[in-house]
Amino acid sequence: MQVSERLSRAARAAGAVTVLSICLGACTSGLLGSGAPPTFDLTAPRITHQGGGSRAQLVVSEPTALSVLDSDRIVVRAGGDQMSHLANVQWSDRLPKLLQSRIVEAFESGSRLRAVGTPGDRLTADYQLVVEVRAFELSVVSGAVAQVEFSAKVIGDRGGRVVSAKVFRASVPAHSSAGPDAVLALDEAFHQVTTDMVHWAAHVV
Repeated sequence: MQVSERLSRAARAAGAVTVLSICLGACTSGLLGSGAPPTFDLTAPRITHQGGGSRAQLVVSEPTALSVLDSDRIVVRAGGDQMSHLANVQWSDRLPKLLQSRIVEAFESGSRLRAVGTPGDRLTADYQLVVEVRAFELSVVSGAVAQVEFSAKVIGDRGGRVVSAKVFRASVPAHSSAGPDAVLALDEAFHQVTTDMVHWAAHVV
């Protein structure tokens, strides 16, 4: 791995730790008053522009997911079909809504599109990004490992034709299954998957 890439990953991890620490501190004080569980956020990767510019406008739909992922709970896989949730912690929003927001941020920093937004932004979209969240979980089958898998499609918004489709996966070991460690690993796996997805889409639209 090149030195620049190692430094980039270290910077992303440090940023995620900062976000998590601030959030955990704020939510801990909230616990004293309301009994609300600690709340965690995801961070959008900062992606270097690649290739030339595009005058296309892209709409990022809210990702679809199975009901176990369509909530503000952090999913844990104990093995096979055994799914549960990490106790006493939660995301800052429903996971699909949170992912949509961070994916838009990633495209804004890492692509040269004319505009990127959501369906509610009233863009005259040339393309639509449709994402299915197939995995966004902490596996504890053998150690603690964050696993993220997206199935993405770029659709020509005017004709409804699938321009390109691809599956993106990442696995990142977590130091433990505790809330901050689990979220930090999930955040890094999300960065890897989303960075690959933005670079792929930049050559499609």
